[in-house]
Amino acid sequence: MSETTRLSKRLIAQLGCSRREAELYIGGGWVTVDGEVIDEPQFQVDQQVVALLPGAKADAPEPVTLLLHQEAGQTAESARLGMTAATFSPAHSEGRRVLRGHFARLKCLAELQAGASGLQVYTQDWRTERKITSDLRKLEQEYVVEVSGEIIKHGLERLNRGFEWKGHELPPVKASWQNETRLRLALKNPAAGLIDLLCRSVGLQVVGMRRIRLGGVAMGKLPAGQWRYLESKEKF
Repeated sequence: MSETTRLSKRLIAQLGCSRREAELYIGGGWVTVDGEVIDEPQFQVDQQVVALLPGAKADAPEPVTLLLHQEAGQTAESARLGMTAATFSPAHSEGRRVLRGHFARLKCLAELQAGASGLQVYTQDWRTERKITSDLRKLEQEYVVEVSGEIIKHGLERLNRGFEWKGHELPPVKASWQNETRLRLALKNPAAGLIDLLCRSVGLQVVGMRRIRLGGVAMGKLPAGQWRYLESKEKF
C-alpha cells in the first residue's frame, strides 16, 4: 500500500507555495481531489489527482451570515450544531459552495422568543453583528402566532394602539389576522414573554409562534430545519 500524506503537504509540493497559502487554497474550496472539492488541509491523499480550480485565490473566505428556519423546541446552540452541508436548502444552492469554515465562529443574533420556531440569524461578519446589535431596538420583528380561544371585543384595536393590562404597560404593535387561528404581530425588540403576554391580554392562548422576518430580511420559503446564506442584496 502507498503511503498517504496530508492534502496541504501535497499541494505545497505541487505548487511550491507556502503552508499558509496551501491552507487558504484548501479552506477556500479551491482544491479538488479526483474532481471532488476537499476543504480539509489534513485530508489524506496518496495517488489521487490533486488540482486547483480555475480562478483559485489564496485568500481567507469572506465571512458569511446564515439564515436558519429553526424548529420549535430547539435552542440556538443545538440549532447551530445542526447546520451542515446536508441541511443547506437545495432551493438556495445555485452558485454557492458550502465550506466547513462557514460553520466556524458563528454568533447568534437577535435570538427567537423562547419556544418559537422560525428565522434565526447566525453570522461571522462583524458588520452584520454591529448592524443588528446597534439597531436591535428599532428593528421590526414579525411573528405568526398560532392561537386558541376567542379574542375579546376590540382586542385587535387594543393591540395596535397599546394599553395597560394587570400592571403591565403593553406597547403598540402591528396586529392582524392571517386566518382564523393565526395572528400576525410585528413589533420591535420584543422582551422575553411579551408575545404570550400580549395574546393573554386579549383573551388568546399561544399554541405556537414562528418568526418570519427580522428588519428587512424575511425567512422566505425556507423549510423547517434548513438554512441558506444571506444574499448581498438583503439588508437588515
